Amino acid sequence: MEILQKLFYTDLGNTANNIAILIFRVLFAWELLTVHGLKKIQKDPQAEPEHIPNPLQLPEKLNAAVAQFADTIVPFFIALGLFGRLALLPTIGVTAVGYFVVHRHDSREVRDIPFMYTLCLLLLLLIGPGTYSIDHYIYQLLTK
Repeated sequence: MEILQKLFYTDLGNTANNIAILIFRVLFAWELLTVHGLKKIQKDPQAEPEHIPNPLQLPEKLNAAVAQFADTIVPFFIALGLFGRLALLPTIGVTAVGYFVVHRHDSREVRDIPFMYTLCLLLLLLIGPGTYSIDHYIYQLLTK
């Protein structure tokens, strides 16, 4: 039962905090999807395809699949608060690799974007999605 609580339960203490994290989750997910996700899946023949770095030398299809999943599917999980903590892990991996590996020699201005995304994702991982989330309702159903 303790594992369920760690995975699904989050109460930030009061309604204002839980509404604030809901708004944060939705806006963050929207930004992740629209800025990073949609350009990975757009099929416009006129558009230049996005280059997805592969610093870990994974098979190209696996690397692309992880990056696409992290930036196109995970935002929906974040916004809904569905498997909130687990769903964040692929995106944390992608943004952390972007910061620590891909952009490690770049200027602070360039490294700032993956750094800020990683910080926001770690915040969500630590505090969870709040009471206005599907996870909260799953927890309530499982612990009745």
